[in-house]
Amino acid sequence: MDWYKDKKVVITGGSSGIGKAAAKWLAQWGAQVCIIGRDATRLETALQEIKACAAAPEQTVTAVSADVADRAALKEAASGIVKKLGGIDVLINSAGVTFPGYLSDTPDTVWDSMMQIDYMGTVNAVRAFLPWFMEQRHGSIANISSVVGYMGVFGYAAYGAAKFAVVGFSECLRQDLLPYNINISVVYPPDTDTPQWHEENKIKPPETRALSGTIKVMRPEDVSLALLKGVSRRAFTIVPGAMNRFTYFMSRHLPTVVWMIVSGDLRKYWKKHPIAHA
Repeated sequence: MDWYKDKKVVITGGSSGIGKAAAKWLAQWGAQVCIIGRDATRLETALQEIKACAAAPEQTVTAVSADVADRAALKEAASGIVKKLGGIDVLINSAGVTFPGYLSDTPDTVWDSMMQIDYMGTVNAVRAFLPWFMEQRHGSIANISSVVGYMGVFGYAAYGAAKFAVVGFSECLRQDLLPYNINISVVYPPDTDTPQWHEENKIKPPETRALSGTIKVMRPEDVSLALLKGVSRRAFTIVPGAMNRFTYFMSRHLPTVVWMIVSGDLRKYWKKHPIAHA
């Protein structure tokens, strides 16, 4: 995609999943890329994969180990990243964790980590790079939310609250940065075949599984491609996948119908499996 050639792009959560897939596309298209992640070993492995996709040997493809929940560390890292890339054109906030479970059984630490990583991690990254965006008066910021960032889903109270917060933050950010010509995008991925998705499937409540039904899981390559295309079009709302777009439309325009379907499915499950609900 020519739009990204020579663009300077920073991706949090770039060592796996959607973030890593996006970095591979960008390297292939000739962008200068920096991925940020917590796990140094996984970060180095991802970096080598991304470098192998680079369109030219002179491209800058680098990685920085940082925790998005650590505001001070991220601010400190931002200056070095911008210097190494030679600027910043696009920031993609892909870092996130999830921990589905029953409301009453979800530990306090999980509630805290969802907000600190999924929500505040996005806020911290935006604020860390914002001075450069505002000074140059152009650029794009993409914040990754989720299906549960536009509709509540059983088992995702902690995660959903954080992802809804990302949406609210992005809507305010869009207005705050309007005078600076900085475009904001919010991405709503459905279930995506990432390491995080496989981990959450180990602990997902059966009710949550029942609601998922036979919905097709998307590949991170496809989700990231939709993300990057949307950013290049300066789209605010990016909803990857045809079924996901239909669900988004229904939740926005016919929320009562969606609630009737979801609550009906849950009641059917509890009728067959009362112990699981108890």
